Formats: sequence, C-alpha cells, structure tokens
Amino acid sequence: MAAPEQRAPKQDRSRLTRERLLSASIDLLATQGWATTTVGAVAAAAGVSRGAAQHHFPTREDLIAAALEHMIEQRLVSVRGSWAQLPPAGPDRTLAVVRLIVEHYTSDLFKAALHVWTAAASDPALRDRVLPLELNMSREVLALSASALGRDAGDVRVRRALQTTLDLARGLGLADVLSDDSERRDKVIRYWAQTLDSALAETDVGPD
Repeated sequence: MAAPEQRAPKQDRSRLTRERLLSASIDLLATQGWATTTVGAVAAAAGVSRGAAQHHFPTREDLIAAALEHMIEQRLVSVRGSWAQLPPAGPDRTLAVVRLIVEHYTSDLFKAALHVWTAAASDPALRDRVLPLELNMSREVLALSASALGRDAGDVRVRRALQTTLDLARGLGLADVLSDDSERRDKVIRYWAQTLDSALAETDVGPD
C-alpha cells in the first residue's frame, strides 16, 4: 500500500479534475444551455477524457446535480462576502440588501442554474435532486437578509416580506435573461427597498 505522502498527489489530481469538470459544466450551462451540456462536451471543455469524467460522474444527472451544488456554494460565498460590506442600519442598508439579493439572482451563476431548473421541470428524477438544493439556497439567503437587517427570520411577517423580495429578485433575474433590463431594474429595486423598509417597520408595532 502506498504511503499517505505518495497518495496525496493522486488525490490532488483527482480533486482538480473534479473541479475542472464542475467549472466547465457551469460555463457550458451559462453560455450554451442544457442541451449542449453533456458529459462528453463537459469533458472536452475541461480537457479530460470522457472516461475520466464518467469516473467522477457516471451519469449526466450526477454531473449536473454536482455542478448545481457547486454553483450554490459559490453563490453563497459571494452573498456572504458582499454582506460584510453593507452600510449602517437604515434605509441605505435596506436598499443595499435588496440590491445584493437582486444581483445574486441576475448573476451568471443564477443564469446557469436556470437552465437546470428548466430541464428539471419536465424531469421528475432531476427535479427531486435539484429542488432540495435550491430550497436550501433560498433559506440561506433569507436568513442572511434577515440578519443583515437586524430582523428575526422566525417572525412570520419578516419572512413574508423577505420571501416576497426573493420572489421579486427571481422575476428580475428572468427578465434579465432576455435583455439588458438594468435601467428599469434599478427603479424597481429602489421602489421595493422603500416598500420593504415600511413593511419591516410595521413589524415593530406588534402583531397583525
């Protein structure tokens, strides 16, 4: 049996190959869509053999599910990093939080994930793998948003307001797929930030 120090380089190569395959999957999904993102195409784009790709991901569904999980991890890292640079509490902070949520749902990573959503809508097996990942992503973003705004994510009214924000952001993300909607989107963000600020203020005066 090889010593640990002899096994390490092989393990590193395996990890790097896996990461190259995941990155290539995300790039292909974002730029060429679901139909083109096959195991063979991903292997070619990653510069590895099809056999090596199938060693890591025996089926296309395995590859896409792993790529989606990788995308979610990257999206969460991006969100958490951005949250650390928010302005002090107040209307400017609410605007910044709404803007960050919308930027998250208009990013290239979201657009890549969107192709997976579309395929999963007509593929029950894929949907069963994708849905829990996206639900967890939404919970994480909602919890981060509540914390950034100094609100209790367990308060049903806070959750309702923030969930509406996430739904709005997804809609803006969909609109951005077809055309550059940045000018109108900025007006919507500003309007909704004011509305959200008012809705959250109402949670301070007691239950409905």
